[in-house]
Amino acid sequence: MMNYSFTSPMSLSSRVILLVGMTLILSFILLGTIIDRSIQHHFAQQDTNELNVVAASVQDILQKLHPDTDKDVIYKALQQAVVGHHGVYFAIYSKDQVAFYQPKDVDLSLLLKSTAQHRLSADALINWQTGLQTYRGANLIGYMLDAYPVNILVAGSMDFHVDFLQRFRQTLWIIMAIVWCISMISAWWAVKLGHRPLLKVSRQIREISAENLHIRLQPAHIPDELQELVISFNSMISHVEEGFKRLSHFSADIAHELRTPLTNLATQTQVALSRTRDINEYREILYSNQEEYERLTKMVSDMLWLAKTDNGLVFPSVSKVNLKQELLDLFEYYEAWAEDAELSFELAGEASLQADRDMLRRALNNLLSNAIKYSRIQTKIRVKLLEKNGFAHISIENSGAAIPPQHLSHLFDRFYRADPSRHKNGDSSGLGLAIVKSIIDIHHGSIEVSSALGRTIFKITIPLSQP
Repeated sequence: MMNYSFTSPMSLSSRVILLVGMTLILSFILLGTIIDRSIQHHFAQQDTNELNVVAASVQDILQKLHPDTDKDVIYKALQQAVVGHHGVYFAIYSKDQVAFYQPKDVDLSLLLKSTAQHRLSADALINWQTGLQTYRGANLIGYMLDAYPVNILVAGSMDFHVDFLQRFRQTLWIIMAIVWCISMISAWWAVKLGHRPLLKVSRQIREISAENLHIRLQPAHIPDELQELVISFNSMISHVEEGFKRLSHFSADIAHELRTPLTNLATQTQVALSRTRDINEYREILYSNQEEYERLTKMVSDMLWLAKTDNGLVFPSVSKVNLKQELLDLFEYYEAWAEDAELSFELAGEASLQADRDMLRRALNNLLSNAIKYSRIQTKIRVKLLEKNGFAHISIENSGAAIPPQHLSHLFDRFYRADPSRHKNGDSSGLGLAIVKSIIDIHHGSIEVSSALGRTIFKITIPLSQP
């Protein structure tokens, strides 16, 4: 069952802007949290310092008073401890939680439930709310005259701090929201500017067609991030241009190659029909036509085989191949032809490998037949075999007219002939070396040719074992 998706993928600009937006939001949340906690800690430390001052003042007064002193006297003495401290309160309780002193406006008795501290610290402060008022305080251990232990409860109003924090948080988040919007607009504009070179490249690519495949993008005028893309695109266009030219030449060559046998067939048929002939003449014409048909059949068969190799549809049937024995069999097969051409064979070395026997025999057959065709009389066709570094090396050398250097790189192209005069009697389709190259490629090998001083050498290198 096929699934259809009607949603288009998110654009690169949207992805970048979304990522920037999410990153900014997380960064602002983290920054705001750090700032908020820093301010709260600052206020807590500030309150701690003030409460410590009050607690120390209260302790100084308590050490001058005896527990049995009249409460009114204690009350009047302790009132002096908070002079000059606005919004700060304290209470004194005995170890039996009997109040010696407590403020009129605030009930600090709930601090008795907390653990008494010897020294006030910001972490020991307890926050609580009574009605609309918020307080912060702690329970301290104190002593009256004769080391009588008491609980000193100190606290301060947090209303100013709470009001400041509320207004600060509101202002901070508004500022961050404005900064976020400005940043998003800037990011959007930066992305648009950043994509301009990509749009320029896209327009240049859009202008390339089959008529102007020679056009190349200039990496020097492209940002660093796009240079690899441009280089890869230029490489691809070069391959496309090369393939297009090869296909154009192939189409022209195949039309030319097919035209000759078809013209011969048409001409011979017209001649045969031009007048009445005896049966022997018709038989000769049919024999001649049969040769042309066989040539056409071989050409079409070779073309189909090459087309399959181009599309990866040909798979080698790998087995153990003794190259020396295969070449000796081919020497025997071509012995009569070689004797007629006053040629001889010479074989040196041995090599065995894993390969498709039929394909490899076909490649060697094509190379040897070419060597016989283009060798001078009374010369030797030398074949050398060697196993080295996991590869089988095959060298086929013949003596004859040298092939010009400008033609060497095209010898394995289809229908390519370095010299049309070398095409004897129309018995070659021009696909032999192309088939050899495709067979070597199927076996993950390589083939190269050199020609100088009347000697032409084809060198083949094939792995001893196939992957």
